[in-house]
Amino acid sequence: MLFQVEMTVKLPTDMPTEQAAKIKATEKAYSQDLQRQGKWRHLWRVAGSYSNVSIFDVEDNAELQELVSNLPLFPYMEITVKPLCRHPSSVRDDDS
Repeated sequence: MLFQVEMTVKLPTDMPTEQAAKIKATEKAYSQDLQRQGKWRHLWRVAGSYSNVSIFDVEDNAELQELVSNLPLFPYMEITVKPLCRHPSSVRDDDS
């Protein structure tokens, strides 16, 4: 199943710089591993904000919940999820 996931990060302004850097590094490693596995198919930054729009390719809602809730930045995120399905006019074979 494909899902569009929009994530906006809102770190506390009083979070120590070192702590924020450590969380961000752990987040990067985790997200890149999911991308290599094919679970996190696309990742785009939203210009001008600490946000992204992503496409996840997972078995079901439960797997998406598990992956997203394990993001190190999850406690500091506002997340919107939209399930996606193949458009009948699509010419791409890999978007199901």
